[in-house]
Amino acid sequence: MSKPVIAYHFVGDTLRDGSAIPPDGEWLVYAGECVMCEKGLHASRHPFDALQYAPGATLCLVECDGIADEQSDKIVCRRRKIVARFDATALLRGFARKCASDVLPLWDAPQVVKDYLATGDESLRDAARDAARDAAWAAALDAAARAAALAAAWAAARAAALAAAWAAARDAARAAQKTYFAQLVDAEFAKLGVKP
Repeated sequence: MSKPVIAYHFVGDTLRDGSAIPPDGEWLVYAGECVMCEKGLHASRHPFDALQYAPGATLCLVECDGIADEQSDKIVCRRRKIVARFDATALLRGFARKCASDVLPLWDAPQVVKDYLATGDESLRDAARDAARDAAWAAALDAAARAAALAAAWAAARAAALAAAWAAARDAARAAQKTYFAQLVDAEFAKLGVKP
């Protein structure tokens, strides 16, 4: 057998099939045919990639063995063992606030949004969410009104330029977020005495 691969896997209260999550150090074995996104044991080589598949907030550092297939953001394997785990709720909320704070200069955020992002005061979360939603809706309506007033050719050229700029900015921001998230995760596992 090849050397197990270190990866990341989020879990909720149970595994996706409803079975119990095995204890740390115990191999979970899948005997059937592994099919990406359908059958087998899944994980991601990067914790940021594992986020999009998270059914819960417990982040596990896992060893994967018998890899049957791999895509850019996930692997499917026959054997997976939890090396260590932690409740990532606070980390995930802090990360989300950091990502939102990074774009504050791009809009006129309501004060309650700024206060929540700066403090993480959960008593402000619902008010901040509602204020951000209302501001986004107003901005969308305003943008729609402006777009309707532009000539069709100008709007198309501007839209293409904006789409290209947005894609470049999005990709750069995603790379920075991915690196930052990995640093947060590594620090949490280091507190447990584990180095990914």
